[in-house]
Amino acid sequence: MIRLLPRSTRWRVALFAALASALVLGLGSYWFVRALRGGLESSASQLASEKARAVGSLLDAGVKPVDIAKQLDYTGYWISRDKSGDTGCPTDPGTAGTTAGKAIVYGPDCVLSRPFGGGNTVVSQSGTLDQKHFVRASVPIDPIGLETVTTAQRILWGGVPAAALLVGGVAWFAVRRSLRAVGGLRAEVDGVRAGDLGRRVPVPDSGDEITELAVTMNEMLARLDRSVRRQSQFTADASHELRTPLASLRTQLEVQLAHPDRLDWRRSCENAVLDVTRMETLAADLLLLSKLDADQPAGTEPVALADLVTAHVAARVPHDGVEVQLEASPVVRGHAGRLERVLRNLVDNAQRHAKSRVTVTLTASGGQCVLTVDDDGPGIPAGQRERVFDRFVRLDEDRAREDDGGSGLGLAIAAEIARTHGGTLRVADGASGARLELRLPLA
Repeated sequence: MIRLLPRSTRWRVALFAALASALVLGLGSYWFVRALRGGLESSASQLASEKARAVGSLLDAGVKPVDIAKQLDYTGYWISRDKSGDTGCPTDPGTAGTTAGKAIVYGPDCVLSRPFGGGNTVVSQSGTLDQKHFVRASVPIDPIGLETVTTAQRILWGGVPAAALLVGGVAWFAVRRSLRAVGGLRAEVDGVRAGDLGRRVPVPDSGDEITELAVTMNEMLARLDRSVRRQSQFTADASHELRTPLASLRTQLEVQLAHPDRLDWRRSCENAVLDVTRMETLAADLLLLSKLDADQPAGTEPVALADLVTAHVAARVPHDGVEVQLEASPVVRGHAGRLERVLRNLVDNAQRHAKSRVTVTLTASGGQCVLTVDDDGPGIPAGQRERVFDRFVRLDEDRAREDDGGSGLGLAIAAEIARTHGGTLRVADGASGARLELRLPLA
């Protein structure tokens, strides 16, 4: 495919600027020349009309055409009979006729005062009241004005291409100067590597779109830096969490192989199943988090949270100590399975830290559904309320990392699901223990 436009932005802008200016200036020049000539023609037409009316007035007053030729001392008029039928004038006047004043008389009803008509003249016509005579008058257009129009036309038609080239050149230099900063940004970004995302591009002080581009690119680099750091930390934490059950499973298998007659094989298999289950749960959590990070869409439908809460609490075995307070029956739009996962993670977290009681409360306020989960445990310190939603974070670091200790992903998953549903999850102030508050927009 043939490429008609140049690849360079500078040349494209210069070309379009030159073409646009040529079009605008060309049309403007054409209109200006036409307006000048139109003014001259209008003035000449007015004079011709006045001359035709003056001759017609004399005829209406009863003055014969021959007498008019003797009385008038100006040229450029033609008197004939009414234009319908015989005009009373010869077909080819030639040199026939007699001279009377500045006119030639060809007959009683035909008088021609030369010069009449020709190039650069305007002709006007008029008839007498009795419709016996027809008068035409011609006036030449002002020759000085015509010369002015011709000079202006010559200057404009020669100046338009020069002006278009000048505009194109100015546009080329202006774009070149503007893109010089873009070239610096491109070179700086080209030097950024995966291990050096802390670099930032220089922000010019021009305050224009290039400045906005530099600011946006720095914000993008900052987001990439945070994302890479987060992914690195996430990968390290995931490897650490998986290494623990894998090491336990490997130890059990090695001991069993080394001492097959001294161990309880059934008990060892049960422990191995627990480790495999823990790894399977962790892998499922990591897969869900990766989907949430990628904002992969999930099917949405109206979900009655009251029914979801009731069914979830009823299915928990055991569910002693879990109380439900339904003050409203709100409906939200979302993925029922993921919303149930949020509820399960919140209740699991509350039961893990509660002394004896967990309370689930469902209300509606200000166009939002509010789900709170309270426990009567030790609570969450104010300085740790944001940190609990980080991945692989457990405030009780000294706890043995068995199944009841959790993997540190429950609240992180719940927060991400809340975000993808347009809601929020936060630690709120409670009377005692910890209170986690989920807010979702009503359907």
